[in-house]
Amino acid sequence: MPIRLLVTLLAALLLTAPAAHADERPPEPSRDAFYTPPTPLPGGPGDVLRSRRVDWHPEPFRVFPAPVATHQLLYRSTSATGAPNAVSGTLLVPPVPWSNGPRPLIAYAMGTQGLGDRCAPTYRMRVGTEVEIAFLVQAMLKGWAVVVTDYEGLGTPGTHTYAVGRSEGRALLDAARAAQSLLGQTGTPVGAFGYSQGGQAAAFAAELQPAYAPDVRLVGVAEGGVPADLNEVAEFNDGGPGSGLVVGAAVGYATAYPELPLPLNARGRDVAGRVAEACVAELALLAPFTRIDSLTTVPGVIRDPRWQARLAENRLGALRPAVPVYLYHGTVDELIPYRTATGLRDRYCALGADLQWTALPLAAHITAVSVGGTNALNWLGDRFAGRPTTPSC
Repeated sequence: MPIRLLVTLLAALLLTAPAAHADERPPEPSRDAFYTPPTPLPGGPGDVLRSRRVDWHPEPFRVFPAPVATHQLLYRSTSATGAPNAVSGTLLVPPVPWSNGPRPLIAYAMGTQGLGDRCAPTYRMRVGTEVEIAFLVQAMLKGWAVVVTDYEGLGTPGTHTYAVGRSEGRALLDAARAAQSLLGQTGTPVGAFGYSQGGQAAAFAAELQPAYAPDVRLVGVAEGGVPADLNEVAEFNDGGPGSGLVVGAAVGYATAYPELPLPLNARGRDVAGRVAEACVAELALLAPFTRIDSLTTVPGVIRDPRWQARLAENRLGALRPAVPVYLYHGTVDELIPYRTATGLRDRYCALGADLQWTALPLAAHITAVSVGGTNALNWLGDRFAGRPTTPSC
């Protein structure tokens, strides 16, 4: 089946698809009414508020739409504080039938895209600028459907609650619910996949699923490069080349939790304002080697008890995932310290989780997903097939 699907994909890309013209570029989310949710929000978590068929233009054939059924979604979810919200996403369904029970679904959580609405995967996929597509294609070559969440506030109105795991995990689980509804099938086996910010979202989906989404038939979670403890990640990156990400997380938390103080000075307001509109490449360049204390009027903001309480809520490893977990990390990761990954590993083992751990020697942050992502997807394939796990604990 994979070879036949690959031939179908390439043939449709190269022979049948019309070229896209510059004047056909869709409007950015801030100018697209699709992303504005109805008021008040109807339904419950995972309900589809609206959907539409669109073209997906993957690299390197960005002038051609991919021959897959591509649905943009706006669906109900829940914020980190329990409030109802609306999140956008994309469902991709490969063009071959699936006859072995319900078609498996990958709930795909993207790594850091940025905080600006134009960075939303639903938009970047349509215009051919989304770089994180290799694993989407690999999943569809196996005949699986894939649903991608934009997360809270990315595409939809408001600021993206970047790095807030409780919001991300719920958005991912509700994306799976919405996708199952559009697929028109029950009992859909779901595998969650994510790296970096996406690994955080997938990990939270694993921890939250039993209580938040018991109706989602989650069979396994593959997560890598996980920022499992943001106190550690912030300390590691503050004043270093990844300090723009720390500012982004500060903006995300202050948005998710309005009670959190973020007393910015003039430079801080300028940097935070630009961060709130930046995509990932710009984010890395906005405030490198900058300490948070140089952007605030009060030192040590995140040591405030209110910040510490919310960061503790979003620290992974407090709940045992009810499904098997594949966790991988590069030993020389320059953004998410290796000790953060081993700490999560140890907490899961102490809880009795069914965990398979893989350390990738001498792999940095991007190298680790390049080397380990395919193995993580194949591991999810074993979960779909009902094969036994090989726990590391």
